[in-house]
Parts: sequence; structure tokens; C-alpha cells
Amino acid sequence: MDDFLTAIALIIALNAAICLYRAAVGPTTQDRLLGVNIVGTKALVLVVLVTFIFAESFFLDVAIVYALLLFIVIVAISRYLETEGWREVE
Repeated sequence: MDDFLTAIALIIALNAAICLYRAAVGPTTQDRLLGVNIVGTKALVLVVLVTFIFAESFFLDVAIVYALLLFIVIVAISRYLETEGWREVE
């Protein structure tokens, strides 16, 4: 079972790298913000998978705190960009 979870974790990490590329190159600010949000969510899933692989429950506490911080940061950035405008950086 650990080999299966490790393979899934590697696939998710590869997918996060692809999303990180979209966050770096994205043609619009919305694409970049969405890419960063997806990478953060996939990192959260990886932390939960590590919890199951190593059978350590304290990683779930870390995952909950990380999820709350991710949510707050994405909402704050979205609100900031909404008030300042979604100008594109040239």
C-alpha cells in the first residue's frame, strides 16, 4: 500500500510542477493566481499522503493549518487584486 501511495504522491507532484509552470507563465493574472492555488492544494494533498505513508497523525494538524493559511492568503490576494485591478505585468 505504501508503494501505491508513493506512486500517487509522485504523480501529484508532477502535476503540481505543471501547474507551477502555468503560474509562472500564465497569460493573465487570473491564470497565475489559479496556478498558485492549485499548487498549494496539491501540496496539501501531498502532506496528507505523507501522513498515511508514515502513519504519523501530527501531519494532519500541519495540513489543517496549511489549508487555513492557503485559504486566507488566496482570499487576501484576490481581494487586493480586485481593488487594485487585474492589470497585466508586461
